[in-house]
Amino acid sequence: MTRLGTGIGWRPEIADAVERMPGIDWVEAVAENICPGHLPESLLRLRERGVTVVPHGVSLGLGGADRPDEERLTALAERAEALGSPLVTEHIAFVRAGGPLTATPRLEAGHLLPVPRTRDALDVLCENVRIAQESLPVPLAVENIAALLAWPGEEMTEGQFLYELADRTGVRLLIDVANLHTNHVNRGEDPAKALAELPLEAIAYVHVAGGLERDGVWHDSHAHPVPRPVLDILTDLTSRVAPPGVLLERDENFPEPAALERELDAIRGAVEAGARQRDTEQRGASARETAGAGADGGSEPSAVAGDATRQRLGLAQAALLSSLVAGTPVPEGFDRVRLGVQARALSAKRADVVAKLAPELPLILGTGYRAAFVAYAQGHPMRGGYRQDALDFAERLLLGGQLAEGRARRELRRWWLDRSGPAPRPLSRLGRVGQVGRALIGR
Repeated sequence: MTRLGTGIGWRPEIADAVERMPGIDWVEAVAENICPGHLPESLLRLRERGVTVVPHGVSLGLGGADRPDEERLTALAERAEALGSPLVTEHIAFVRAGGPLTATPRLEAGHLLPVPRTRDALDVLCENVRIAQESLPVPLAVENIAALLAWPGEEMTEGQFLYELADRTGVRLLIDVANLHTNHVNRGEDPAKALAELPLEAIAYVHVAGGLERDGVWHDSHAHPVPRPVLDILTDLTSRVAPPGVLLERDENFPEPAALERELDAIRGAVEAGARQRDTEQRGASARETAGAGADGGSEPSAVAGDATRQRLGLAQAALLSSLVAGTPVPEGFDRVRLGVQARALSAKRADVVAKLAPELPLILGTGYRAAFVAYAQGHPMRGGYRQDALDFAERLLLGGQLAEGRARRELRRWWLDRSGPAPRPLSRLGRVGQVGRALIGR
């Protein structure tokens, strides 16, 4: 297994600082933000210095009911080859639901959502992972995610679920200790128990990140300092095994480089503390025995998820996602309060991402942008990615009469037309955009 060392998530906002940081052995870049033919100069310079770059995917949806999209797999493979990466990573999550499999509208979450820890979901996930492994030029590692909500009727703990996944597919694991902390606060799950049940030898590397607690819910924000409980879980993990790599994630609200370097030092300290414990305690054998006995009647490695299994999972995921993004009733057995928190978080994330991809919108709409977008998002699911979401939001404001005539309306109309034009596009919720474009020109 490739030894990586200590790393940090590469983001354009901190690219210059990352290049100057001492002791950075490797970086991880969001795969969807990289174009193989036009790699950022910063990443090229890091590679020339011998710094490993790992592409980290966020949109494949391996935990979804559908088989992995071939185009997305090809794109991930191209990024691995362009970066000369020793492995690629993705998430154990679903990010979209509906479509032909379930004869329901296709919905996009714009976020990583948890899969139920059931036999059906495990069979589908294992098959999807095998499909991905066959399509990628380097090994795949998959990450446990943070969750605000729990599925009713789950049949396994997180540790058991991950153990069986690794055992049946040979996939490597990217263990996010911040996500273990999130699930401890939000779902009452014991991170030490999860670690004891994991196949530690399958760990490819470890994520560490910060978050914040609000109204009894932990939000895995990647925008705050790493808290002590997360570092303690990292120490627990490294007391059991020496992970090939450990990486600090930070996605926004970036502090000064010195603050990031202090966080990296704290991470190194937590790893060293775990290593000292590992030298004096012999817990590895008992941890593996616990893991081996944890799962109850595992499926055969050769089990294939049939269409009926995929359809059952797909219907459940579509019902959940529809309640989160389209306002349909909460499926039976779910915590309504937690689903409300998750729905609001999804709307807020959409507003934040759209503001980054289309920064003209907050400038045009001023302080009213966020409230207007959140109100729009609660009744209008994302249908084609965040860039399309920005266009749909502007279209709704212009045609819905929420925006009075004046400078803001004129600028928004000009912005929309510059990016959409009056030429016909596929049918949208408001009719063919050829008709919409003519209506907007008239307004």
